[in-house]
Amino acid sequence: MTIMATPKQSAPMLSTQDYNPKSESTGTKRVKSVAFHAVALALTGVVLYPALWMIASSFKPNSEIGGTNTSLWSSNFSFDNFVTAMDGIGGVTTLQFFTNSLILAIGAVVGTVLSASVSAYAFARIKFPGRSIFFGMMIATLLLPFHVVIIPQYIIFNQLGLVDTYIPLLIGKFLAADAFFVFLMVQFMRNLPAELDEAARIDGAGHVRIFCSIMLPLMKPALISTSIFSFIWSWNDFLGPLLYLNTPEKYPLPLALRLFVDQTQSSDYGAMIAMSVLALLPVLIFFLVFQRYIVEGVSTQGLKG
Repeated sequence: MTIMATPKQSAPMLSTQDYNPKSESTGTKRVKSVAFHAVALALTGVVLYPALWMIASSFKPNSEIGGTNTSLWSSNFSFDNFVTAMDGIGGVTTLQFFTNSLILAIGAVVGTVLSASVSAYAFARIKFPGRSIFFGMMIATLLLPFHVVIIPQYIIFNQLGLVDTYIPLLIGKFLAADAFFVFLMVQFMRNLPAELDEAARIDGAGHVRIFCSIMLPLMKPALISTSIFSFIWSWNDFLGPLLYLNTPEKYPLPLALRLFVDQTQSSDYGAMIAMSVLALLPVLIFFLVFQRYIVEGVSTQGLKG
């Protein structure tokens, strides 16, 4: 008896329109990417709108600034506000205000870099009694609000006859009073190999030679980051000059901007906004030139390789 084998049932053919998980995953990622960038652009527009409004208002006449006028751009485009701003106010030219701000900013950078780097080297590389206690006390000053010491400091500088000078604004920079920068450099130095110091001591180098020849070249990212933040903070400082400076010829730009707004007389908001735009340029240029060092310096990574 011959047994006939039944043919095997063939598997159903897949249609080209069947579900494709890979294609759906790619499409979902694309939608999420588009949504993310759309939200990011919207948030960027919200954040940048005040800057755009300031730039646009610097070319508007005073009658169109504020009030019921909500348009961003004006048909009455003019450079009159910049001309008025460059002429200065109160008998002092804008160039003098810029010079005063540069003196304070450059002095702050030089003082902070010198004092903070030397103090950081002492905390990071030199073992002396009470080092941990002094370092902790220095870090604790970061928790002390600036407004707590305003009155005692002003009384001291007033008794010394230093009010209406730049000394109260700069002396703290040369005495490592900014604990944040000292801490930043200490953390950076601690990531540098201690073998470098030991090899230098074997060759007869002292602390001064080690600091100048070994530490400073390796601390370039931290030094530049300190310079950037110190320059920006000093350039934008308003409260310090307001407390200690009384003569308009010594005013930096933040105080000069206030002169354009007089509550008892007419206020030239257009010139004030135009000078604000001009005051942003040095900070923006300084930041763009050295921005690549900021992340590297703050991350406190010493050697790579």
